[in-house]
Amino acid sequence: MTKSTRPTVEQHPEKGEPRVSAEATLNSIGDAVLSTDVDGNVTFLNLAAEAATGWSREVALGQPLDEVFHIINRDTREAAPNPVRLAIQLNNTVGLTPNCVLVRRDGQEVEIEDSVAPIRDRDGRVTGAVIVFRDAAISHQLWRQMSYLAQHDSLTGLPNRVLLNDRLTESVALARRRHKPLAVLFLDVDGFKTVNDSFGHAAGDTILKAIAAQLRACLRQPDTVSRYGGDEFVIVLSEIEQAKDALLVAKKLVKAVSVPHRIDRRDVTISASVGIALYPEHGGDAETLIGCADTAMYHVKHGREDNCQLFDPHMNAPARAGQLSRSRR
Repeated sequence: MTKSTRPTVEQHPEKGEPRVSAEATLNSIGDAVLSTDVDGNVTFLNLAAEAATGWSREVALGQPLDEVFHIINRDTREAAPNPVRLAIQLNNTVGLTPNCVLVRRDGQEVEIEDSVAPIRDRDGRVTGAVIVFRDAAISHQLWRQMSYLAQHDSLTGLPNRVLLNDRLTESVALARRRHKPLAVLFLDVDGFKTVNDSFGHAAGDTILKAIAAQLRACLRQPDTVSRYGGDEFVIVLSEIEQAKDALLVAKKLVKAVSVPHRIDRRDVTISASVGIALYPEHGGDAETLIGCADTAMYHVKHGREDNCQLFDPHMNAPARAGQLSRSRR
């Protein structure tokens, strides 16, 4: 009868409480684990190692490591040095030689990341080694996913403040070298709190995602649109010739946002206010430009009939003194 490789549960000898075996624990993790004796013969594979190498544990037990864990140099196609021998020799943890790939039992090649550590008994004598490895492609994919999530808004998929700051800093540096202007637009959706209060946050999220798509559709490839927070968006126009170009784009964005949104069989029309700051006229770094555009947007919300406003240095005094207030989400 074939021995089951499913997790086993043992009873605690005194308390009768279930205790998961070490084997079951190793079978439940995502990393592949393979161990050998001091002579380099395989003594254990967990389920992930079986899948990675193409060898079942029953067949692999007692086999030389080079047979089961067959690694070659990707460039020369020659057999790579056995990491187990090195770990046992040095009595220390070692990593895989660069440019190595694992050749599965079926001949497929897999790029892996691994580490090898010696196994010691209670007296400190080396009795074997354990290899922990994973598919490098999966690791790289997870890293890319984590990097994307760290730099993008989870709701709209737009760049968040972190990525916005990086892109704007790069755009400023490029504009400085080319002696060209650029514009930063700060767009705030008017009365968005009322939408949330009237239709619920789910409806509000739907509208924000629609607005994000509308803003993207209005811009050129070199431009950046970011969700700055709540119902606020920051747009970087990296290639403009003069201030009126930024004003034209701002009006285009306001018009796009004002398209009616269908919520609960009703058309909900919203509007937006946009403040504009220019490099180098209004600032030479990302923080200053965003702050100036935000200040200009404050003034749009308080008294101007137009939905767009270019920053003016005289705006700073009342804004910083707290004489303006604005409805925030």
